[in-house]
This record gives sequence, C-alpha cells and structure tokens, in this order.
Amino acid sequence: MIVDCGTYRDGKRTRGPEDFSEALAEVRAAGDGFLWIGLADPTTAEFDHVAEEFGLHPLAVEDAVTAHQRPKVDIYRDSVFTVLKTAAYHQSDETVSIGELMIFLGDSYVMTVRHGPESPLKDLRATLEEQPELLAHGPAAVLYAVCDLVVDQYLDVATELQTDLDELEEQIFSPGRSRGAAERIYGFKRQVVGFRKATFPLMEPALRLTRVGADVQVPFVAAELRPYFRDVADHLAKVNEVVESLDRLLSDILSANLAQVSVQQNDDMRKISAWAALAAVPTMIAGIYGMNFEHMPELRQPWGYPAVLVVMAGVCVGLHRLFKRAGWL
Repeated sequence: MIVDCGTYRDGKRTRGPEDFSEALAEVRAAGDGFLWIGLADPTTAEFDHVAEEFGLHPLAVEDAVTAHQRPKVDIYRDSVFTVLKTAAYHQSDETVSIGELMIFLGDSYVMTVRHGPESPLKDLRATLEEQPELLAHGPAAVLYAVCDLVVDQYLDVATELQTDLDELEEQIFSPGRSRGAAERIYGFKRQVVGFRKATFPLMEPALRLTRVGADVQVPFVAAELRPYFRDVADHLAKVNEVVESLDRLLSDILSANLAQVSVQQNDDMRKISAWAALAAVPTMIAGIYGMNFEHMPELRQPWGYPAVLVVMAGVCVGLHRLFKRAGWL
C-alpha cells in the first residue's frame, strides 16, 4: 500500500496532484523538484501499477516484491535500486529482528519500499521536512537520509549486543552461574550472525555511493552528496568492526566455557575415582575374609575382627589424606 506521496521544491513540501502519475509529470515538467512516494509491504498488483508508471526495471520490481535480498546497489538505465537491511534490538527477549528496505532513485523521484515491522521510515519524512537545506539536494538526499538512519540503528544494536556480551562474560566466569551458558552462547551467536548478514554486505554498496568518476559514479547522486555518503560508510565500518569483535569474542567465550566444562568433568571424575578407591580397600579385605576357607590367618583369634576393622579404617584414613593432599577431594 502507498503510505505517503509528496512533491518537494527547494527542499520544501508543496501541494500537488493527489495522483502520483500526475505529480511526477508535473515535477519533471517544472524541472525544479522531485516526488517522494513511500510504500509498505506492497502486493504484486499494487507494485505492478506503480512500476509501470515509473518505468522500473522488471528485475528490480521482482526483488522489491519478493524481498529477502542482500544489501546492494543495482544500476539500471533509468534508475538506481538500493537494498538495505534494517535492524532493531528487543530488550525484552534480547533478540535482534531484521527487516528490509528498498529505495528506487530516478529522474525527479525517489521511492521507498519497506518490508517487515522494523521500519525506520515512520518519522524520517517529518524529520527531513524540517531540513529543507538537505532536501534541496534532490531525491538522492532521501537515499542518504535513509542510509544514515539505518546505519545509526546498527550502531544502537551493536551497543546493546556489546552490553549483553559483557553480562554473558560475567555469567560464564562467575562460580556457580555457568549452568546453561552454552545454550545462551549459541543463541547469542545466532543473533550476531543474523546482524552480521545485514551489516557486512552493505559495505561495498556504501563505498560505491562515495566514488567519483565517469566509470564508477552512481547516477542521480550529485557530487556534493558524496561526503555525506562517505560519512555513512565510516559509521558502517565502525559497526562492522564491533560486530567482528563480538563474533570473535563469542567464539573465545564458547571455547572457554567448553574448557571449563571439561575441567569440571575431570574434577568430578577424580573425586569419583578417589571415593571408589576408598570403598575398594574395605571391600577387598571383607571379600577375602568372606571366602569361608577353614585355614585362614587370625580366623580364630579373638582380636582378629577388631584388628581387621582397625586396618580398614587406617587404610581409608591414609588414602583420604593422600587424595586430599593431591587435590582429588
């Protein structure tokens, strides 16, 4: 569905035809403005009508409707198609949800298509309308603002994930609190991997928007906006560094947790072995004297029974002290 449609001249929203086809024709005829149309989860029929009016490439239309695309910038004859992944952190269950956002940039128009609930565009239009000096740069200014907002969200998510990682480290290395830690590590790693799939592939398209030259320059993006996109690329590089460090630290924490489990298991086995040895000595002596042979030493001595008990107790006490000194008990 079409969420909003507006025409802009000199960075300010103006009244124009309600029909987007007439609005686009009007701004192209005037040559001093652009049309910004926003769509949310459009159906194939809805988007086909819009695509026909704007003359969008069929491959880009297919990607925009089906979604689930990697972040990218595709250049067609009459338009530039950009795909971004949006991210949002949910404090309640410590998860990261990923959405999708497409931007079509062309002659005197910019079109935003969002999929999923995690859209950062709800307030962006109102915010940009308060910055006419930025919108005066044309439709590419909207592309910059969207990219900047998405990457700022990445920074927020990365900060929250870093906080969760600090808490996870404290749990892992605190005595008595590491139970169930491996499951949480794997769950956390899945969140980081999903977030990484949104941030890392965007680096190449972000750098592409900063390049200047006849053979590399992205059309419909004015040269004066290149520094803005360079700033977005710098912030994205910072996000990717944080995500990479999170992924590396998670692998190290998982290894440390597995080592802790192995040490604990070895310690448990030593204790079990020590107690088994303590039980084995009296069992062996009792087994010998339980064989019921007629001619056995001390079998008919009145002090034989207490002597055997004393030997059993003495050997057990000696073994206990030995195992205690060795750290097995």
